Amino acid sequence: MSALTFHWFLPTTGDSRHVVGGGHGAAPGSAGGDRPASVEYLGQIARTAEQLGFVGALTPTGAWCEDAWLTTAMLTQVTERLKFLVAFRPGQIGPTLSAQMAATYQRQSHGRLLLNVVTGGESAEQRAYGDFLDKDQRYARTGEFLDIVRRLWTGGTVDHHGTHLRVEGARLNRLPEPAPLIYFGGSSPAAVEVAARHTDVYLTWGEPPRQVKQKIEEVRSRAAALGREVRFGIRLHTISRDTSAQAWAEAERLLAAMDPDRIKAVQEGLATSESEGQRRMRELHRGGDTSDLEIHPNLWAGVGLVRGGAGTALVGSHTEVADLIEEYHRLGVDEFVLSGAPHLEEAYWFGEGVLPVLQRRGLWTHPAGPRTAEAGIVPFAAAVDARP
Repeated sequence: MSALTFHWFLPTTGDSRHVVGGGHGAAPGSAGGDRPASVEYLGQIARTAEQLGFVGALTPTGAWCEDAWLTTAMLTQVTERLKFLVAFRPGQIGPTLSAQMAATYQRQSHGRLLLNVVTGGESAEQRAYGDFLDKDQRYARTGEFLDIVRRLWTGGTVDHHGTHLRVEGARLNRLPEPAPLIYFGGSSPAAVEVAARHTDVYLTWGEPPRQVKQKIEEVRSRAAALGREVRFGIRLHTISRDTSAQAWAEAERLLAAMDPDRIKAVQEGLATSESEGQRRMRELHRGGDTSDLEIHPNLWAGVGLVRGGAGTALVGSHTEVADLIEEYHRLGVDEFVLSGAPHLEEAYWFGEGVLPVLQRRGLWTHPAGPRTAEAGIVPFAAAVDARP
């Protein structure tokens, strides 16, 4: 099996010791203000992720969070190696300008840009940004957009007269080096077609392994028919502790803090989502039922009760979490995009607990080599033990 790649998450709507909502029509809620999404705090998370061995950091897009392009551009100045997986929506920026922005980002950051293309699953939010296409039209436009951008990145002069996009004589004066990898997710047939034709890494939210296997087979088969190969990644939360009991106690603490009225309100909002992936997330907890949230051994659907988008978490001892990661890896998942509550502390739990287990199994190596001890980085657990 190939080596695993891990990315972390930047909570640009704010962070908390509780689950912060937001996305797909769900408001962030008051918890988003516990730790404001300042450059100083996000910089702490980014530097921690870099030191622990995460390759990149996903930054979301939407009206509920800070702008991903601007925020991550600032964070390149307080990090050295960490890449930034910038989520953006093709309907908000034209393809030529997007290609130019990516090229500039690559030069100024020395190649640390990854792109997460988000078609947009909610028409109401899209209209707020001036986009009045329906869902299928948005996917068709995304396909045109990626075709134009990739051609520009190879140095060509592009004339494109499509259904949704039109450019004439488009050309970049300076090309990105290297061209950013394209990450993309979606569960509908239209999304699978875009993924197979245009993307480098297909991302799925954290469904049980059996369902993830079906998605991988579908995208891989369609890509092969087009003469392409696609890598696969998965978006999950994580609650890893020294023992299984400690991890599940933390999950129960998060659940106990979720007000039933808020769960009801969030689920009513998410029920109106146009996203097929969001529908599948809601099915995992039956639209807000809290009675049986462990939907696969060590896979917990509690996060999705109050949060749109990725709604499942790896929960267990470090070894149990590593086991489930390896189970997904055997299906073909090579990249894991993770997050926790709060993101600073949970990065340490995973980085000091799970990553060493995977390293001993030969599945992971630190992208910067054995630098931790040499750099004088103090592990989080040791720092806590040293407090007066």
